[in-house]
Amino acid sequence: MKKSKIHKAIIALWAIFIIAIISFSLFIYSISINLNGWYGELPGLKSLENPKSDLSSVLYFADNVEMGKYYRYNRSQVTFDELSPNVVNALIATEDIRFTEHSGIDLYGLGRVFFKSILMFDKSAGGGSTISQQLAKILFRTRSDLSNGTWNDIPVLGLVIAKMKEWLVAVKLERSYTKKEIIAMYLNTFEFGSNAFGIKTASQTFFNTTPDKLTIPEASVLVGLCKNPNLYSPVYEPENSFQRRNTVMNQMRKYGYIDDEAYDSLASKPIELDYDVENHNDGLATYFRGVILWDLLAWSKANGYDLYEDGLRIYTTIDSRMQKYAEEAVEEHMKYQQELFDEHWEGKAPWRDESGRVIKDFVKNEARKTKAYDQWEKKFGDDEEKIFDKLREPKNMKVFSWDGEIDTVLSTMDSIRYFKQFLHAGFMAMNPNNGHIKAWVGGINYKYFKYDHVKQGRRQPGSTFKPLVYAAAIDNGYSPCYQIEDVPVTFEVPGDPPTWTPSNSDGKFSGETMTLRQAMARSLNSGTAYVMSKIGPQTVVDYAKRLGVESPLAAVPSLCLGTSDVSIYELIGAYSTFVNEGFYTKPFYIERIEDKNGKVLKQFVPKTGEALSSETAYAMLHMLKGSTEISGGTALGLDRELRVDNEIGAKTGTTQNYSDGWFVGVTKDLAAGTWVGGDERSIHFRNISLGQGARMAMPIWEKFMMKVYADEELAISKGPFKRPSNLSMELDCEQYMMQQNNVTDSTEQIQKLDVEGIQ
Repeated sequence: MKKSKIHKAIIALWAIFIIAIISFSLFIYSISINLNGWYGELPGLKSLENPKSDLSSVLYFADNVEMGKYYRYNRSQVTFDELSPNVVNALIATEDIRFTEHSGIDLYGLGRVFFKSILMFDKSAGGGSTISQQLAKILFRTRSDLSNGTWNDIPVLGLVIAKMKEWLVAVKLERSYTKKEIIAMYLNTFEFGSNAFGIKTASQTFFNTTPDKLTIPEASVLVGLCKNPNLYSPVYEPENSFQRRNTVMNQMRKYGYIDDEAYDSLASKPIELDYDVENHNDGLATYFRGVILWDLLAWSKANGYDLYEDGLRIYTTIDSRMQKYAEEAVEEHMKYQQELFDEHWEGKAPWRDESGRVIKDFVKNEARKTKAYDQWEKKFGDDEEKIFDKLREPKNMKVFSWDGEIDTVLSTMDSIRYFKQFLHAGFMAMNPNNGHIKAWVGGINYKYFKYDHVKQGRRQPGSTFKPLVYAAAIDNGYSPCYQIEDVPVTFEVPGDPPTWTPSNSDGKFSGETMTLRQAMARSLNSGTAYVMSKIGPQTVVDYAKRLGVESPLAAVPSLCLGTSDVSIYELIGAYSTFVNEGFYTKPFYIERIEDKNGKVLKQFVPKTGEALSSETAYAMLHMLKGSTEISGGTALGLDRELRVDNEIGAKTGTTQNYSDGWFVGVTKDLAAGTWVGGDERSIHFRNISLGQGARMAMPIWEKFMMKVYADEELAISKGPFKRPSNLSMELDCEQYMMQQNNVTDSTEQIQKLDVEGIQ
């Protein structure tokens, strides 16, 4: 009787077990087919074979150095072979010791968790999830994106459904990928905190290294983050991170990846971070990255790509070494220039009107342009008294200084006063022979001053526009040796007064006879005005357009003095035409775009076309050399070391009231230029000794070129400009005058014979 009861009990238990197995199998099957839409969808075969993972698009310098990234999630992928064994061993020892033995579900591990957590109430039992299950959870968002069934919101049941889905997806992943591929996928997709998505970005962010070079302690810190990136952050929770790191290393010791001696030695050492969160305000070429972004977004949209998640590789023309030298040159000079500017104004407000008086309500007007004003206006409406009361309230903030960022307490109004007193700069260098831009510095600090002064910013170029006027004249038959007089030139203009007579920078006219080359070298306004009077403003506008100037230009006499705003980008492109034998090449900066696998999607080629004859172009180089060769030349102050065994064409520019200082210089290999000035035109020096282009701007070009020539790896060398083989224009002015005198004598003799014949 007793045996019969036991037998029946066993049969009942088996029946219950079989029914449970069948029910569980049916439950799993119903989840796999999303029966009646109760459970939500599972990823299909195509999704499993090509799982979607947002990848950062990477920007590269021309010398293959990484410049920066565009991303929603800062993620870059690595292969298994690019992983240090330390990180693989730490991950397996801590998260899934039977990883190589199971097929996605660790039944032994599940049994252990069930026994400890359910029967023994042990909270340290863990979750029992394999690496494959965790990957399924991350990759396909089983608890968010795939939780779209009608039963998913039911407490407990929804969690069970999500867990079952992870099991199903994990098994499918194991069938589709090798163990090594699953390890790499997991480490590439995990979010380690501090905006570091994936092991490559995490290695760089926390330790300034690459995944293949992670040491045992470093690997243990990162694997420790897999449990909880916030709780075990080495930055924000260092004690927790230290304990978790040692726990990971203890697991490695437990399973034989390290011995007791190694553990004892490493466990006592502190965590050594080299922490730096990547952002768009740091690194080289920050302004350039901001400018190129809009081009890349437009291209991506037009071609069906997502710049922020498709892992594009963008190769630019910028050289990392030249970019570094350009940024150093700007920083070195502008730091000194700011010191001069501060001393010059001695704490007084530098925003002045044409009469030198402080502009009334300048700071208030600038405040009205701020976001802070807009925010308080929404609350207080037209009550400006209350708005400005708020804007005068001091608050903690960080501000830029040339000696480093400063933590201080300022009001919004005070911060405007502080920041408006800084001088700004823009610099660009390009290869004039192929249009490749090699360096781009859009300002003094991208974090605090986002405005780009290379392409976005436009200012009056002053005398740096004059070569475009002379180029138009020479291309229309004038010679660099053509003689003019330094005398006033008067134009009839509409309005009152009805005439305009430009004066030279010193307000004087010498009456001296000189060549066009001498007039341009000395930057005499009378010379450019004379040329303008002969060829006309519209001709100058037409030639400027041929030379790549796209900014609006007013066809008026004053254009000869550079009164219409242009950009550095346009001006350097125009000057490059002189070096490139008369062919204008639009400055460009994207060479090619590849997909994440290295397939070329687009190869870019520069736009080019003939703008001048080769003779005119070479004559303009001869004209520009005058600034460094002729007595009174505006660029004679260039370092002698730069001029030895070298031909340099150069032009300075200074605008009215010294609001803008310019310098453009060309050599056989590089065309480069810079602008320096205040954020507003009313902010400037008060005298020409400090405010001229030769003082404000030229030293940046000078410093840059010295650094470039010193770097032999760049293959940028000194030397002469290429001379056209068919040059017929006489550039030796003595020979030119002799030829002109001979022509004059011959003409007079013919006229005399004609007169005698008539008599």
